[in-house]
Amino acid sequence: MSETTGISWTDATWNPVTGCSKLSQGCKNCYALREWPRLSAPRPKPNVYTGREFTDVQCHPERLDQPLRWSKPRRIFVNSMSDLFHEDVPFEFIDSVMAVMWLGVRHSYQVLTKRIERAAHYFEDLQALSPAAFEERLAAALELMRAATPERPLMCDEIISVGGRVGAAHIPPTLWMGASVEDQPTADERIPHLVGIRAPVIFLSAEPLLDRIDLDPRLLAPIEGGSQHGQRFIDWVIAGGESGPKARPSHPDWFRSLRDQCAAAGVPFHFKQWGEWTPGENVERERGTVDTAFLWDDQWSIHPLNLATDHGHVDDQPDLYRVGKKAAGRLLDGVEHNGFPEAEC
Repeated sequence: MSETTGISWTDATWNPVTGCSKLSQGCKNCYALREWPRLSAPRPKPNVYTGREFTDVQCHPERLDQPLRWSKPRRIFVNSMSDLFHEDVPFEFIDSVMAVMWLGVRHSYQVLTKRIERAAHYFEDLQALSPAAFEERLAAALELMRAATPERPLMCDEIISVGGRVGAAHIPPTLWMGASVEDQPTADERIPHLVGIRAPVIFLSAEPLLDRIDLDPRLLAPIEGGSQHGQRFIDWVIAGGESGPKARPSHPDWFRSLRDQCAAAGVPFHFKQWGEWTPGENVERERGTVDTAFLWDDQWSIHPLNLATDHGHVDDQPDLYRVGKKAAGRLLDGVEHNGFPEAEC
C-alpha cells in the first residue's frame, strides 16, 4: 500500500486485503502474484507483508484506517494486491472497508473486481436492510476498526448518520465500482452484474485486453431522466496491455475499437499502457533485434526481427514489437488518453 503509485488512473493504493487466486485468462500472468515474493519478504518495520503464500488471502484490520489519515484528497485503488470480493473475504470485513468510504469522504475509492457476481450479491444484501439495520451493521464495522487499532484515535471527515443517504442501497457516495474484463466472454458475463450495482461511478478495466470487446451501445448511452449513479450505466473505461516476462500481445485495433466506442458515446477513455508490446509507430528503429507479433486467424505468430536492417524498417509491420513497458509507453495513435469520469474526490 502506498500514498503514491505509478498507476496512471489512480493516486494511491490501499490494501486492507492481500492475496488472491486465479479466476480467468486475465489472471494467467498476474502482476500481483509476480510481485508477491518481493513484497512479502520479512521486514523489520511493522504492518508489512510477512512471507505468506499469495493464495493465502488475509484481511488486515490494522490497515483499515489508513485512508482516514491521508489529508490530501485522492483517488484510491482499493486492493491493488487482491480482490475485495474474493470468496475468502467475509462480508463483515467488506462492511468495514465500506465504513471507511463513508467516513473518509474527501477521497474516491476505486474498487476493481473480477468477482463482480459476489459483489452484486453483497450490495443486494445491503439494499435489503432497513435504515436502522444498516446503522447497526455499520456500527459493528466501525467497532472492528477500533478494536484493531486501539492505540490510534479514529480520524474521519465527520461521523454521520448514514442510513438512507443514497436511497435504499446504502452505498457510499465515494465508491467507484469496477469490473475487470479481458475479452468478449468475460465482458458478457460480468457487465450485467456490474451495471446492477448502484454506485456513483461504474467503470470497466479491460487490462490485459486479450481480444476485441464490443460493448452494447445501450450501456454507454445517456439514460433519459438520469440514473441512480450518473448519466449512463458505464461511466468510464480503462484499457491496457499486459506487462511482465510472459506478457501476451494486444492488437492495436482492439484498443482503437474501445476508444472509438467511448468517443462516440462521450464516455471517458483511459489508456493505461501498451505493456511489453507496442506498434511500430512507438518503436525506435535502431534498437536491434526484438520479438515481433503477427495476428493470423486469431492466432499470434511471434518471431525475432532485427530493426537495424532495411526489412526491419517497414512501417508498422508486423502488428507489434516487444520493446518493454517503459519504451512502449502510453501513446495510442500518437495521443495519450487520460479520461476520467466527472465525479471527483
